[in-house]
Amino acid sequence: MKSKSASSWSAAKSEELYGFKRWGSGHLGVDDDGFVSVEPLADGRGIRIMDVVDEAIGMGLKAPMVIRFQDLLRHRVTQLNELFRKAIKEEGYKGEYRGVFPIKVNQLREVVDEIVDAGKEFGYGLEAGSKPELMIALAMHEGPNRLIICNGYKDHDYIRLALLGRKIGKKIIIVVEQLAEVDDIIAISQEVGVKPMIGFRAKLQTRGEGKWSSSTGDNAKFGLNTAEILFATEKLKKAKLTQCVKLVHFHIGSQVPNIITIKNAVIEATRFYCQLVKMGFPMGYLDCGGGLGIDYDGSRTNFESSMNYTMAEYARDVVANIRDICVESGVPVPDIVTESGRAVVAPHSMLVVEVFERINKRETLGIQHQPKEKHKVVTDLELLLKNKAKLGKLERFHDAIQKKEESFSLFNLGYLNLENRAAAESLFWQVCEQIAKETRDTGYVPEELRGLAALLADQYVCNFSVFQSLLDHWALKQLFPIAPLHRLKEKPSVNAVLVDITCDSDGKISTFIDLQDTKDYLTLHPLNGKPYYLGVFLTGAYQDIMGDLHNLFGRVNEVHVFLEPDEPNGFYIEETLAGSRIRDVIDGVQYQWEELCRKMKAQIDAATKKDLVKPREGVRLVEFYEEQMRSKTYLNIERIPKKRPAKKIAKA
Repeated sequence: MKSKSASSWSAAKSEELYGFKRWGSGHLGVDDDGFVSVEPLADGRGIRIMDVVDEAIGMGLKAPMVIRFQDLLRHRVTQLNELFRKAIKEEGYKGEYRGVFPIKVNQLREVVDEIVDAGKEFGYGLEAGSKPELMIALAMHEGPNRLIICNGYKDHDYIRLALLGRKIGKKIIIVVEQLAEVDDIIAISQEVGVKPMIGFRAKLQTRGEGKWSSSTGDNAKFGLNTAEILFATEKLKKAKLTQCVKLVHFHIGSQVPNIITIKNAVIEATRFYCQLVKMGFPMGYLDCGGGLGIDYDGSRTNFESSMNYTMAEYARDVVANIRDICVESGVPVPDIVTESGRAVVAPHSMLVVEVFERINKRETLGIQHQPKEKHKVVTDLELLLKNKAKLGKLERFHDAIQKKEESFSLFNLGYLNLENRAAAESLFWQVCEQIAKETRDTGYVPEELRGLAALLADQYVCNFSVFQSLLDHWALKQLFPIAPLHRLKEKPSVNAVLVDITCDSDGKISTFIDLQDTKDYLTLHPLNGKPYYLGVFLTGAYQDIMGDLHNLFGRVNEVHVFLEPDEPNGFYIEETLAGSRIRDVIDGVQYQWEELCRKMKAQIDAATKKDLVKPREGVRLVEFYEEQMRSKTYLNIERIPKKRPAKKIAKA
């Protein structure tokens, strides 16, 4: 029989618990049947994510998988451009918005394809931070009015490629990051006979906030300080390239949580722009770089995983502050460039993982290994568990820790056998669980007891690699929203942390978003022997491309989804990309999979000759080894069906 609290649970309560409406930007919610659905265009047309998972499984693709909602990607491009257009109109701004997508945030062809196509009507361009990215940008870029911004360190061939773009009529701006690049640009432009378009990246004194705050200031990796900008202008005047200086660029950092920081940076950069105009340079563009955030936790604060402003507020503040400084300085306003990457691509992509096992500190507790002769430390813990009314919670916790440590010391000295040690451990966790239950809803909780829930949390084992699919979580402690994709009409009752299948203790997620600060566990449903799927949301920025091959777990399966009203479930899978096979990742670390198969066959043949295996068995072993080379790198989870109890046959 269901408990009253469980039966009163609802999909709406799950929606609130996991915060879909707070961080989902109107795209995510829970339907009445307890399934997570996504509205790519936020227009009421929803797609049940489990329907996508089921269809992908039917096509032979298992979790872990990345799902891309391509309509949502296009929607973000449109939304950013339209909000800037609206701000320009409302603020009476005389310039235009000329945004570019920074390819580094997600270089995948299918992502860049959609962005380029969605940005056609807006003149939305591309930004490259390396020579390979510039080669992509040159080929993918279309239209004479769309910009290509060239950032990053540049060798001579990088500059030549940019000038090749100028030669065929592209608006491609080389941003000077280091003073030495000015001489190279001058020399190579003379060599190829092309007038470059040049920008300066200014090192602002406005300090960034969040994880990437070191992107600005005196110790920033890129950019020219004030004196270096003056040196650069002198060099270009001497080379008669004054008319080539078109842009001032700044970058305040990725995922800027505080709008005040952005306002201050825009004001400072606009001052640089106005000064260069007054020095006789034609200018025309002010590039505000990246920094437009994503509200990963839905708190709308200046916490590093959030943002205290909206995309609309960002657009208005950029436009208004540039206008005000230019009007004050008597300088015509520039066209505005931004390099918003995270805000464009993060929401369109999610990771789906399957939980297939759990590790529970208390699961093995019980009577199976009761010691025949109980040591006093065990009986003391039993009394502590039974007589809970006599002592306060904190005193019992201290006593339990003392007895646990005493049992370990006795064991190490040889005075406690294995059964008594197991019993002591078991009883310690039971006491902790008892105290944790008593402290739930009791108001003030002593600091030492606040971590009990996290200490007692189960570990849910998920078939994926943090290092491959969520590298920012491991490396930068970036938080991502995580929630079950189904069973949301059921009350979640298990506090859990997530661990991956790598053989690394860092391969886990043990910090989760919360409306206030963070929390050390996620409340999930108990496993029931059936597949249990979790979604990790807002993963479209950087995670697809920065993955690490730890343990040789390769790229996961991927499906691309489009809305389609004529289809029964409202969508169709336009494209699937199979994840890495074992032989793919083996080749990537300088082995030849054919050679490994040959070596293995030779060893099995030798074992056959020694009669360690039979000939037919040897053939099967070789076939199995070769077959595994063609399999995916992640676990192939096969659930063994539970045996039904045998029916009793009634006697005649």
